[in-house]
Amino acid sequence: MALQTLSQRRANDAWKVVEEQRSRPPLEFEKFANQAKKLPMRILTSGLGQSLAFLRAKEKTPELLDALTSWMQDYQKGTPEDLLERVTQGDSDFQRLATAECLAYLAWLVRFADAHRKE
Repeated sequence: MALQTLSQRRANDAWKVVEEQRSRPPLEFEKFANQAKKLPMRILTSGLGQSLAFLRAKEKTPELLDALTSWMQDYQKGTPEDLLERVTQGDSDFQRLATAECLAYLAWLVRFADAHRKE
């Protein structure tokens, strides 16, 4: 089996998440897709930690927070199960890395969710 690039791994994981979300009721998928689409701008304006805290506090699509946490665990071994905790307690290097990686992952997630909305 050929090795996948990091972008291919992101895309593959994001595809699985979107496919899983599509199996839920249409309104729930729409809510997930909307929050996924808004999250990159939230991250850019408020930072990753505050954006993740917003998702948790407002109970906005916990599946989105779970997907990001799961991806970061896969991407960087040793990332704890609570990504928000790791971001708030981590050093600035981890925060930069996690922000860039979450934004790259979200680009695929939003792309696939939008594609399924148009079906």
